[in-house]
Amino acid sequence: MAGTSGVQGACPKSTNHGDIFPDLHRPLSAHEAIVDAERCYFCYDAPCATACPTSIDIPLFIRQISTGNDLGAAQTILSQNIMGAMCARVCPTEQLCEEACVRNSPAEEQPVRIGLLQRHATDRLFADGRQLFTQGAPTGRRVAVVGAGPAGLACAHALAVMGHVVTVFEAREKSGGLNEYGIAAYKALDAIAQREVDYILGVGGIAVEHGKRLGRDITLDELRGDFDAVFLGVGLGGVNGLGLPGEDLAGVVDAVDFIARLRQADDLGALEVGRHVVVIGGGMTAIDVAVQARLLGAEDVTIVYRRGQGEMKASPYEQEVARTRDVRIKCWGRPARLLGEGGKVTGVEFEYTRDAGGRLAGTGEFFTLGADQVFKAVGQAFLRDEAATLALDSGRIKVDATRATSLPGVFAGGDCIAGGQDLTVAAVEDGKVAARAIDQYLRA
Repeated sequence: MAGTSGVQGACPKSTNHGDIFPDLHRPLSAHEAIVDAERCYFCYDAPCATACPTSIDIPLFIRQISTGNDLGAAQTILSQNIMGAMCARVCPTEQLCEEACVRNSPAEEQPVRIGLLQRHATDRLFADGRQLFTQGAPTGRRVAVVGAGPAGLACAHALAVMGHVVTVFEAREKSGGLNEYGIAAYKALDAIAQREVDYILGVGGIAVEHGKRLGRDITLDELRGDFDAVFLGVGLGGVNGLGLPGEDLAGVVDAVDFIARLRQADDLGALEVGRHVVVIGGGMTAIDVAVQARLLGAEDVTIVYRRGQGEMKASPYEQEVARTRDVRIKCWGRPARLLGEGGKVTGVEFEYTRDAGGRLAGTGEFFTLGADQVFKAVGQAFLRDEAATLALDSGRIKVDATRATSLPGVFAGGDCIAGGQDLTVAAVEDGKVAARAIDQYLRA
């Protein structure tokens, strides 16, 4: 564990972590931003804008940067994606807008660096401190938003601009959802998640009540009685287990919980990080916790995924980020047994797997990896009790195209809905779409 590896106590206290972790991407200077912006062809019906889940007018904001109008560019971005600052850091641009860029071809050097240009514009806005949005004329209608994550905050902000009064109920001590608690620290330096939250709430008309969990402190029936409409952006509250004996061994850790504790830690030296780390899973959380463990001092880190590399939910780019930080990725293996001694984990036994006509099958052959820390990153599950009266689809809340649920006046978005993409940018779009539908519902 971390204390025995020499990592504990090695890191100075920090709330931003920017003095400890290198920035995943160095921000562009003003000159670099203009040079990169001038590479844009400013396409008509630009494929990059079509690829953006929030439909940001990418050619427009890039043209604004090229003329030195960074604040105008920020307004273009935030008018479509109020969480444009965090999305510039965590959005898989290599699979979305930048992949669609017409310069992303063998004949060109590389796509326009849209993500970094978006970060440049939003960072300049936050440094300037100007509020670009105002609360709308009061409508006299009140809306409850459950969850202060990307979906909930995007919905709340849009509703406030429309003139509705919004109360956000958040279970945790801080707003931001996964942007605050679930994204690796090296991707969100300089307290950017909270700076963005402060900007969103700065529009006015939004009150946030922390420590209020749906199903524990408030109920859906109560909210429906007290408010004119309700939006649910509760995310995924339950972490999937491995279903193996030994999960209670010391050193077997939920990856989501570890990242949350890391993001809130003032003293990173107090975090326990193993010398030999195994991460079970193949999604973004698996990559984040693996890279984070290496940056915190783990000697070797191995990700083990049950299927092939092409089936990992983590993008090829993120997989490459892990490899460049000496994280090994081993595919076609599923955990069969957790090994322990004296109440502490000592390793994991895996069974080799294969594709049997589209179904995963074991081969009967096994391999063992020694470990003093094992991270479980096998996904999260929706807590059904939070929405017991709502229709569900594949274990998540069923919604229509407007994000309306089966209950009148109740809408939902983000990771908790069926068909969600588990991306910040997709959650923001859910919040926007729902806000428009709620506004129409309230004005009907």
